[in-house]
Amino acid sequence: MTEAGAEYLGRVETALAALDEAEHAARGTGELRGVLRIAASSSFTEHALIPRLDEFLQRNPKLRMVLLVNDHRQALVTEGVDIAFRFGSLDDSATTARRLGSVERVLVGSPAHLRRVGRLKAPADLKSHAIIEGPIGTDGWTFEKDGRRVSLRVEGRLVVSANESAVAAAVAGLGIVSTSIIASRKELANRSLVRVLPDWRMGFVDVHAVFPSGRAAKAAARALAEHMAEALALLK
Repeated sequence: MTEAGAEYLGRVETALAALDEAEHAARGTGELRGVLRIAASSSFTEHALIPRLDEFLQRNPKLRMVLLVNDHRQALVTEGVDIAFRFGSLDDSATTARRLGSVERVLVGSPAHLRRVGRLKAPADLKSHAIIEGPIGTDGWTFEKDGRRVSLRVEGRLVVSANESAVAAAVAGLGIVSTSIIASRKELANRSLVRVLPDWRMGFVDVHAVFPSGRAAKAAARALAEHMAEALALLK
């Protein structure tokens, strides 16, 4: 899309959002309707968003949703996104955001892989192990233990653009991957994956609801953000 086209689309979206907000206020019922376009990563969609949509949609039977699932960040204005769920730091000046909570970042591998290559004792051991690089990347991995902080950069032997596939590769024994606790909770529970360096913590990653700037967020987008903030609080 050209710069002029993007500007035109932004003006149209602003007008439509204002109309949507005015209609919502005029009804005075709190009822949400229309179409809500949502952007999120594959892991967040599968493990956090979809399991909690039924309750939200039951409360809002006249609301329709479009899920735009992509492990790379979408352009909110040009793709007509009303709300996006994003992990980590935000660098898009054309957005406004609300922090919803945080999720733990973990290092995991399959029991078979760890039996074959040996268990790691310290973060430095990662340099001699096969690393699966997912969308989270491998730059600046930081570990903490008993007040000690260690940072290192490792190179992925297998680079995967989708987090779900990166986790699947770890289950298949192809290496060690860093992911969120949300994305690996099921595999950790059934023991197809185990924590690597469990005494070392990789910290937490913030989760934000992001809205296009320059216009008021849709009432449905604000309501979904609140719904997911409550859900994330229960996931800890």
